[in-house]
Amino acid sequence: MSHTLGIRQAQKQKTRQAFLDAALELLEEQSLSSLGLREVTRAAGVAPTAFYRHFRSTEDLGVALVDEALGSLHPMVGPTVSAANDSEERIGRAVELIDQHVRAFPAHVRFIARERHGGVQPVREAIRDQLARFTEEVKAELAEDRASEGWGDDDLTMLAHLYVDQMLITAQLFLEALEAPRGEWERVTRLAVRQLRLITLGSRHWLDQDQDPAPALAPAPAPAP
Repeated sequence: MSHTLGIRQAQKQKTRQAFLDAALELLEEQSLSSLGLREVTRAAGVAPTAFYRHFRSTEDLGVALVDEALGSLHPMVGPTVSAANDSEERIGRAVELIDQHVRAFPAHVRFIARERHGGVQPVREAIRDQLARFTEEVKAELAEDRASEGWGDDDLTMLAHLYVDQMLITAQLFLEALEAPRGEWERVTRLAVRQLRLITLGSRHWLDQDQDPAPALAPAPAPAP
């Protein structure tokens, strides 16, 4: 009995993945809001009635794609952002992670870039929630860094958000570079390193603003004779 259940579960997972793969391929040329259920089932080679055994709607399928696109990155955040020998090593690891992810999953990155600010609300919210998780994970690692000593919670959140946003921008630039002339990938890599370095250098002086003395008041003009 358990063997039969195992086969059924494996087949169910295979069908679900077929829907996800078919939708992702179709979404290369369109947005999720224009994707039809029958279009997906036809591409997956599965009867339309089977769709509802796996997803409530195409919006629900889109949310699953968000999890597939971003969920696997969470275990990598800690090792990538954790305190390294120096900030340059951290930056290098971050850019390398983005580089590898875009090369391996360009369709997923394209889907996130397209759906993040438009289209279907549940998908936008799912992306927002995933990015909020990344921000919290980056923040937790930054809090362990000696360079963040004395930082308040809000400021750490702001810094983590800056890093996450910049990594998203870098992913989109790498995505565009996939079809660009030779040499563009290297240019994007150098740019990404410089932009992350700028955030890092700025953060080192963030607390200076709390230590600067108040500007001296200009002396009052002498009374007219």
